[in-house]
Amino acid sequence: MAAMVMEQRELGRLSALAVYRRMAGTGRMERRRRGAPLPAGRKRAKARPRRGRAGGGGSEPEAPPPAAPPSRVELPEEAPVELPEEAPVELPVEAPWSFPRRPREIPWSPVVVPVEAPVEAPVDPRPEATDAGPDAKPRGGPKAMPCGPRPAGKDGGGVSGLLRRLALLEDSRQRAAELFRWLLAPVAPAEFLGRHWERAPLLLRRGDPGYYAGLFSTADFDAALRGGEVHFGTHLDVTSYAEGVRETHNPSGRALPAVVWDFYQNGCSLRLLCPQAFSPTVWHFLSILQEQFGSMAGANTYLTPPGTQGFAPHYDDIEAFVLQLEGKKHWRVYRPRTDAEVLPQFSSANLTQAELGEPVLETVLEAGDLLYFPRGFIHQGDCLPDAHSLHITVSSYQRNSWGDFLEKLLPAALQMALEEDVEYRRGLPMDYLQYMGVANSDTVNARRTAFVEKVQSLIKKLVDYAPIDAAVDQRAKSFLHDCLPPVLTQSEKAQSVYGFPARWQDGGPCNVDILITKDTEVRLLRHGIVRLCNEEAGVMLYYTTENSRVYHKEEPKFLELDPEYTDSIEFLLSSYPNHISVANLPCETLEEKISLATLLFEKGILTTKKPLAKI
Repeated sequence: MAAMVMEQRELGRLSALAVYRRMAGTGRMERRRRGAPLPAGRKRAKARPRRGRAGGGGSEPEAPPPAAPPSRVELPEEAPVELPEEAPVELPVEAPWSFPRRPREIPWSPVVVPVEAPVEAPVDPRPEATDAGPDAKPRGGPKAMPCGPRPAGKDGGGVSGLLRRLALLEDSRQRAAELFRWLLAPVAPAEFLGRHWERAPLLLRRGDPGYYAGLFSTADFDAALRGGEVHFGTHLDVTSYAEGVRETHNPSGRALPAVVWDFYQNGCSLRLLCPQAFSPTVWHFLSILQEQFGSMAGANTYLTPPGTQGFAPHYDDIEAFVLQLEGKKHWRVYRPRTDAEVLPQFSSANLTQAELGEPVLETVLEAGDLLYFPRGFIHQGDCLPDAHSLHITVSSYQRNSWGDFLEKLLPAALQMALEEDVEYRRGLPMDYLQYMGVANSDTVNARRTAFVEKVQSLIKKLVDYAPIDAAVDQRAKSFLHDCLPPVLTQSEKAQSVYGFPARWQDGGPCNVDILITKDTEVRLLRHGIVRLCNEEAGVMLYYTTENSRVYHKEEPKFLELDPEYTDSIEFLLSSYPNHISVANLPCETLEEKISLATLLFEKGILTTKKPLAKI
């Protein structure tokens, strides 16, 4: 790379890379990126004078203005911000939450399964289509549908055609399951989860360069740069790895095409963070897939010049699905080096070649191929001399382990135990400092034995106070904050508040009144867009429809409901994907039924079976 810089100088033209190196110096190693969630706390604002209070709002520091939304996207565009893929997210300290006592849960012990050899699967014939009506329900799993590989052309192949076919399914859970099946085809999801998930790499050679057509391309990358909203460091990293040295070359300010492509031409890799902020298709893809994982689905795209490598060997704290979009790339994947690196909580620092053993997998990915590896597996990819590489890494399951769940559950269990059981409030022995502690750990003492036995008994008893379901709800609340907002089909838009024809016309607003009656048939927009949480401040309904396409750009969105409305929310959840009439909501009065349905409709949570007004 240095040779290239010298060559440019000899030609009388100083490249952006050379200018950067002259100002910042060489040898600057990458600092691992960390997520930046919002601080604890939330803002509230009353929605209107009825039962229910809206929350959320507020934002992070000012972000760049959004690009104009494309016609097929139904929700407002949001300003793009970095979505960290490889770095752990620092979880904020949350406000106290209330909980009922819950039954004891059977303890779970993690089992480390020996790493299996990676599977290389041939391409399977296209799945056959089956009809799934609006009221169809899965029996033992979602129905199959024609979501397998299709050639581009009149039938709408590629990812765009796939998303159109998924929109025919009424149940968002089926959409997510089918997209996951398409992602892994021809390997069945059950086989993948049993043999590979969190265990071993999976390599799929499809021999179909158009399998991911329409998801993201170098043309989309260029369009994002030309949109003027990409900023170095926030949305784009310029990187290189040569002679064992990993460098990041980010200038400040906007990533202008002339500067970015000059970096690329001089051998630098380009990592676009949060491509869903710039690509409606990536947004749509991830917004469906996140419901399958029950955990945030993020993505980064990587454009690498021929004959170069952009990143040092390392392992991540996410489950990684590498989708090769263009060109080809040489990959080496290594087992975790120690038991402590199996399914790690955090990503590693940059590693050296001397720290690696023999790869468990070495391959060249070509367009249409997929490579999966679990968190903790060390990996590195480099480009061959004869082709560039563009791939997108889809990631999930960051900080989504049993240990992360227990971090939320155990403090709550201890809080309840302290409130309800005097044994936890009794004082420690006056002389315990004399016989406890590391200095006394080798001492055989009856008082030590009694102390240890007391601690063990209190810990075992703590299980009886563990609010397991309430802790799960708090995990779900965090997930809903991470979620991308749903992408609406044209029919869903027409049946929701986003298609309501209110406007200014002839000197005043018209078509403003949302006329929901007892006979109006409604349902949730998606199954996974709401979660009821019983908290110290009351019953909160968290939802995703007003989320940003940018990670945590907005605070969590919620409505504070009177407790008598919880049955209606649970009824809407259990009825999904079927429509139910407003009169059937289990509220006490018809006025309350209409009031609740109207509030949920205005927040985009409910859609109607028929449009409320002609557009």
